[in-house]
Amino acid sequence: MSDVPAVKAALKSQAIETPSWAYGNSGTRFKVFAQPGVPRTPREKLDDAAQVHAFTGVAPTVALHIPWDKVDDYAALAKYAQERGLKLGAINSNVFQDDDYKLGSVTHPDPAVRRKAVDHLLECVGIMDATGSRDLKLWFSDGTNYPGQDDIAARQDRLAEALSTVYDRLGDDQRMLLEYKFFEPAFYTTDVPDWGTAYAHCLKLGPRAQVCVDTGHHAPGTNIEFIVALLLREKKLGAFDFNSRFYADDDLMVGAADPFQLFRIMYEVIRGGGLASDIAFMLDQCHNIEPKIPAIIRSVMNVQEATAKALLVDRDALAAVQRSGDVLGANAVLMDAYNTDVRPLLAEVREELGIDPDPMAAYRASGWAERIVEERVGGEQAGWGA
Repeated sequence: MSDVPAVKAALKSQAIETPSWAYGNSGTRFKVFAQPGVPRTPREKLDDAAQVHAFTGVAPTVALHIPWDKVDDYAALAKYAQERGLKLGAINSNVFQDDDYKLGSVTHPDPAVRRKAVDHLLECVGIMDATGSRDLKLWFSDGTNYPGQDDIAARQDRLAEALSTVYDRLGDDQRMLLEYKFFEPAFYTTDVPDWGTAYAHCLKLGPRAQVCVDTGHHAPGTNIEFIVALLLREKKLGAFDFNSRFYADDDLMVGAADPFQLFRIMYEVIRGGGLASDIAFMLDQCHNIEPKIPAIIRSVMNVQEATAKALLVDRDALAAVQRSGDVLGANAVLMDAYNTDVRPLLAEVREELGIDPDPMAAYRASGWAERIVEERVGGEQAGWGA
């Protein structure tokens, strides 16, 4: 049997980073559906994030996206977060929403465009200096749509040069997290399409460059937990972007489509020592039709539930049946943990943390949703157009 006090301690120490952009309006390529009460400023995003942390107890950091969260004084923004019981987390760059980047950013054939993109990445490192953020998260939409459009190998050279320039600018306590995505918006070649490409670049850069695994950025049928296990083994797993998908990069609430997959991922994280490491567990989701704050609370709870089940796996019993070659017995050990109802355990954990055992009900009763609808009138809501 698992050590319940140890399981509780692990769950209490868990930290899940929420993304600033998930609190704003978002949508598909066809339509963005605005919601009442959506934040108009980065500070109002932090106000909402503070509610998520207050009701879950495990969401103490907020990732920023530049320029979506651009402000004049980032140190003041960090102080504002601290006053609300939060810290600013990863700084996410944006080199995909400018006309100059139509043919790429850091891999663009024009050196002037590449310089512009690199300058933005360096600007993000400067923001990290001001906010005290540890992680710079890089995702590139760069790629090609047609055979012959550009030189595939040359684009990798350009990418390597840009990454090296930014890596050299990092402080000793800062990291670069390289994300990958196998397609979209480029459809013929994507310059960082998979974990192997990201890993190869990070390996060449050095120990402060690590891979970010977005759970929605894989071809159907990909065994994500294998990738997690391998990157953990190589000490190159730096972060997760948790979301869920049915078809492609759907950016749905984590665990919504396949909670068993999330459990399997978290088991490999725990087995590889990742829960007690520097891995950043971040959400990366777009809540297009559901209310923002409750959806983020639910996402945090889904990660907690998968983690609790993974912590309950009897690893000694599993190792014994694995050594004996008992295929069904080994699967049964995992399934016993997965089929455990961990909600009562998590309710106890929350009570011991001094918060309500039912975060969703507590948020609904708080009146925050009604308050922000009443107060956030006028101005321009945060979000992106489509």
